[in-house]
Amino acid sequence: MTSDIFALAQGAIRAYQGGMKILFLGDVMGRSGRTAITNHLPRLRTEWRLDFVVVNGENATSGMGLSAAHAKLLFEAGADAVTLGDHAFDQKDMLAYAAQEPRIIRPLNFSKAAPGVGARVFTAPGGRKVLVAQVLGQVFMKRPFDDPFSAIDAVLRQYPMGGQIAASLVDMHCEATSEKMAMGHFCDGRASIVVGTHTHVPTADAMILGGGTAYQSDAGMCGDYNSVIGMDKVEPLRRFITGMPKDRFTPAASDATLSGLYVETDDRTGKATRVEMVRQGGRLAASGPA
Repeated sequence: MTSDIFALAQGAIRAYQGGMKILFLGDVMGRSGRTAITNHLPRLRTEWRLDFVVVNGENATSGMGLSAAHAKLLFEAGADAVTLGDHAFDQKDMLAYAAQEPRIIRPLNFSKAAPGVGARVFTAPGGRKVLVAQVLGQVFMKRPFDDPFSAIDAVLRQYPMGGQIAASLVDMHCEATSEKMAMGHFCDGRASIVVGTHTHVPTADAMILGGGTAYQSDAGMCGDYNSVIGMDKVEPLRRFITGMPKDRFTPAASDATLSGLYVETDDRTGKATRVEMVRQGGRLAASGPA
C-alpha cells in the first residue's frame, strides 16, 4: 500500500510540467522594429512553445508613440499584451484605442486622467492567470510622475502570486539603472518578472533575484542597432557635436535586432526558474533558450 502511494506521488511529480514560458520584447523602434516583430515573433511562439508574450510598443510609430494600426500589427504577430511608456499618447488615436482595447497597458502612474489601465490580469493557455503591469520611473525623466513604488505595491498586494495568479510581469519604464534595480528588489518574491525598458540598450545583468523574481535592467530595443538608440545617426551626432539641431530625429531603417527576455516560471509559486536574454536577427549576437 505504501509503495502504491509513493508510486502515485512520483507520477504526479513527473506529470507536473512546471510552469509557463514567457517572452518579453523591449521597445519596438519604428518600421525596422515592427518588421523584426513580424518576421521573428510568429516563429518564436511556435519554436519556443511560448505561453505568453508581452511587447513594449511605445516607439513603434515613427519612434514616438504607438498608433492603433501598429498596435494591431503587434497583436497579429503574436503579442498577448502591449505596454507603452512616457510616449504613451504621442499618437493621438491611442487615447481612444487604449480606452477600448484591453490588451494595451499604459503606465499605472502616468496620469489619473489617462485612458486605459496600468495593470490587467490576462488568461493564458490552461486558464492560468497572468498579471501585466507597467510603471514609470521618476529619476531623470522629462516629466514628473507619481511614485511608482506605491503604485505597483497596491497592485501586487491585490494580485499575489501563488494563488489565482500563476505569473506576473512588471515593466519598469525609466532612465536610471539604479531606480530599475530598486524596483526589482522591491518586487522580489512578489512578481515573476521585473524588466526595464526606455533606454533602448540591453544590459547584461539578466538574473533571478533571491526571492525568485527574474530581473534585467533593460531589455533593449527591437530596432536597428546601427543607430543612436534607434534613431538615424546623422542628426543625433550633429546635436552632440555642435549643440544645434537642424532636422527632426528619424528612426534608423536597416535590419533590426529583436531584443528581450525569456523567462520560465513555476505555476505553484509564480517564481522564475529560468531566465535568458534574447537576441534574434540584426547586428547583436543571437541568443535565447536552447
